[in-house]
Amino acid sequence: MSGASGTALALAGASEVLRLPAGAETLERLAQSRAGELTLEPGDVVIDGGLIAGFQADSGCARVDCRGLTLLPGLVDCHTHLPFAGWRADEYALKVAGAPYEEIARAGGGIRASARALAAASDLRVLEQARALAGEMLRHGTTTFECKSGYGLSADGELRALRLAGELISSVPQVGTVTALLAHAVPDGYSASDWMDEVEGMLGTLRAQTAADTLDIFVESVAFSNDDLVRMGRLARAHGLTLRAHVEQLESHGSVPVAVAAGARSVDHLSCMPADDIPALAGADCAAVLLPGAEFIGSEHTPPARELADAGVVCALATDLNPGTSPIVSLPLIAGLAVRRYGWTVKEALLALTLNAAWVLGRSHELGALTVGRRADVLLLDCPASHVPYRFGHNPVAAVLIAGRPMWVRNDHRWRFAEAGL
Repeated sequence: MSGASGTALALAGASEVLRLPAGAETLERLAQSRAGELTLEPGDVVIDGGLIAGFQADSGCARVDCRGLTLLPGLVDCHTHLPFAGWRADEYALKVAGAPYEEIARAGGGIRASARALAAASDLRVLEQARALAGEMLRHGTTTFECKSGYGLSADGELRALRLAGELISSVPQVGTVTALLAHAVPDGYSASDWMDEVEGMLGTLRAQTAADTLDIFVESVAFSNDDLVRMGRLARAHGLTLRAHVEQLESHGSVPVAVAAGARSVDHLSCMPADDIPALAGADCAAVLLPGAEFIGSEHTPPARELADAGVVCALATDLNPGTSPIVSLPLIAGLAVRRYGWTVKEALLALTLNAAWVLGRSHELGALTVGRRADVLLLDCPASHVPYRFGHNPVAAVLIAGRPMWVRNDHRWRFAEAGL
C-alpha cells in the first residue's frame, strides 16, 4: 500500500522492530535455539506495493507516527479447527470436575458432539460464526490462519467442511490455508482401517473440488494408530499433499519418529512426548507445533518444550481454536502461556508465532517476517514486546496491516493513520 499521494508508506519511529538476524533474512524457518538472535531495535518499516521495501524512511514517504509502539510481523495461527458449529461448554464443566477427555469422547461427546452440531447447522450459520471468530483473531493480531475439517465424520461431511473452509477464507481479510483432517475420529459403523479406505477413496474429489493442500490425522487410543499414520503418509505423497499429525496429546504412543519417517511437515500437541524422541525432530524437516491453550484448558501434561528449543527443533505455537479443548482466539494469550509454562523467552515465543508458524503452512517464503520482499503484514503494538506475555490477558494490538493495508485500527490509534492520509 502507498500513502495518499501514491508514495511509499513508512511506519516511522517505532521503539522496537522485530527482525531476523543479519544474514538470515531469506531463511524460511529458524531453529528455536537461534531465537535469541532476533533483534528488537528502534526503527522504521517502509512499505511499497504491499511488500516490505526497506527500514529507513525518507522524505518522500507518507509517514505513520509509530513512536512508542512495537512493530511485529503479523501473527500466524498454524493450527485451528475453523470452521465449526457451536460450543461445548458443558464438557468443560465435566473436565473441571475431573472427567478425562477419553471418557467424554467414549460417551459420545468430544469430536462426535461437534460433528452432530456441524451436521445440524446451515452453511450460513457455520460461516457466520467462523467469520466472527476470524474477526476476533484479526483484532488479536492474526493475519494468517489454518482451517481444518475433521467434524464431518463422513465423506460428504468432510467435503462440505472443506468447502466451507474455502468460503471462509475467501470472505475474510486474512490469508488462510485448508487442511483435510480426515482421520480425526473413527465414524460410527467403521473400523479405523475401513475409514482409511474411505479416506483414500475421497482424495481424488478432495483434490478436484477443495482448496485443501494438507492431510492430517489424530493418533490416539480413541482415534487412529501409528499404522494409520504411516498409511496417511503414503496417501499424502501419492496425491501431492503435505502431511501433518496430531500426536502424543493424551498418551504416549511413540508417534513422533513414525511421523517424521512418514514425511510429516509437523507434529502437533506433544504433551506426552518422551524426551527420548527429541533427537528424531532435531534437524528434521518437521516442526513441533505446541498448543499450550489446549494443555491449560484440558489440564494436560506439559511437553518438553524447553528441551525441544534447546535441541534446535523448529517450533511453532498455535491456538488450536476449537469448540471443545481450546476455545481460544488470541495468539498473544498463547505467547503468555508458552513463556510461563515452557520457560521460553519472549523472542522464542514470537519466532514460534511468526516465521516458524508460517513455515508449517508452507507460506514463510512470502510472510512471517519483516524482511524486504515479504508481504507487509505488520502489527503495531501498544507496548514493548516483553509485555506481550507479561501483561497476560491484555490485547496489545493497536493496529493490523495486511499487505500494507490497515485492516483494523483501535480507536485510540486512528489518529496515526489519519495524519498519513489513510
